[in-house]
Amino acid sequence: MAFLDPKEQLERIKFGVAEFINDQEMLKKLKRSAETNTPLIIKLGADPTRPDIHIGHTVVLNKLKTFQDLGHKVLFLIGDFTASIGDPTGKSSTRPILSRAEIEENGKTYAKQIFKILDPEKTEIVYNSSWINKLTPQDFITMTAKYTVARMLERDDFTNRYKSGSPIGIHEFLYPLTQGYDSVALKADVELGGTDQKFNLLVGRDMQVAYGQEPQCVLTMPILEGIDGVNKMSKSLDNYISVVDTPKDMFGKTMRISDELMYRWYELLTDITAPELAQLKTDVAGGKKHPREVKVNLAKFLIKRFHNAEAAQAAEDEFNRIFVDKGVPDNIPVFELNKADIPAEGLGIAQLLVKLGFAASNSEASRMVQGGAVQIDGAKVADAKAKFAEAALADKVIKGSKTKFAKIVVK
Repeated sequence: MAFLDPKEQLERIKFGVAEFINDQEMLKKLKRSAETNTPLIIKLGADPTRPDIHIGHTVVLNKLKTFQDLGHKVLFLIGDFTASIGDPTGKSSTRPILSRAEIEENGKTYAKQIFKILDPEKTEIVYNSSWINKLTPQDFITMTAKYTVARMLERDDFTNRYKSGSPIGIHEFLYPLTQGYDSVALKADVELGGTDQKFNLLVGRDMQVAYGQEPQCVLTMPILEGIDGVNKMSKSLDNYISVVDTPKDMFGKTMRISDELMYRWYELLTDITAPELAQLKTDVAGGKKHPREVKVNLAKFLIKRFHNAEAAQAAEDEFNRIFVDKGVPDNIPVFELNKADIPAEGLGIAQLLVKLGFAASNSEASRMVQGGAVQIDGAKVADAKAKFAEAALADKVIKGSKTKFAKIVVK
């Protein structure tokens, strides 16, 4: 097994990290790993509470891939037991408990999706029910005795709920304890998570010490901003890219992000190194590379990762056909059109232009069509009385003039 120099490994591991605890302990682990030719055990846990993931969830998976590239052993823990408790992190009330059938079905989906990034031959999937369910009642009492209520109430969400009088179930205290015990069972050297998981990860360190083990190092990754560049990537905010999105959607959504956000996505979503990212910024600032070219490469990287190279090239060709060759700008607004607003016989082009705000009235919209200004995906609309069904409008780019563009999304 060939390792990089421990200090070089540490630099690669820390690139893009929000917080790392801590350098001294990690360097010691890396040196011992190199000297004994033994990979470190790297742990990431995920509760299968949803059936699929978006690229914001993959930020921490990318860091796991870095550990794999450095020769270390990745344990992807599916929290089929902890999911039955419900992670209280960031919650203002007790979470509903999932059924066993929901947990098992979501777990299967997770196991499939992570291999879009991780190397399956270097990844071991484990389920925490396999050791938690073997604990006796006495074992559980012993585990709970390792931590105090006072320490639990140091968590902001628990503190806020306690002060406000909101209920806190005793079972919720078991969540960070069992997550910490997972690290004991796996003898983890490093545990990863988002910044919102810091408390739970630190409990793992404490639990390992309590059980006579060397404490794991803790690595938290930033929360990725969505397409809007402001809010956390979220399905509820509709500012996300799903790992199962079509190549066309992945490409189009990536091209809508700002140049500033583009660099952050490179840092958190790709395998770029710190020196390479610095050079990329220098090249753009110096005019050697255009931001659009850099953004295209980012979009193609994501599509290759979640689909394949052929799909990435086809998505770029389609984008160029619609946007570049027809003079359509990259960052166009998205207009949500309700299915209920599309009559069975189709929506009239004049009514559509009014809905989009391209025209103040149907008569003005008709004049725009007659003047040859209106296009749908690059095809000119010649008939002012033309009507379009849902399929002819969904995900299409509408051009009303040289400066008026909109992408239609049918909800």
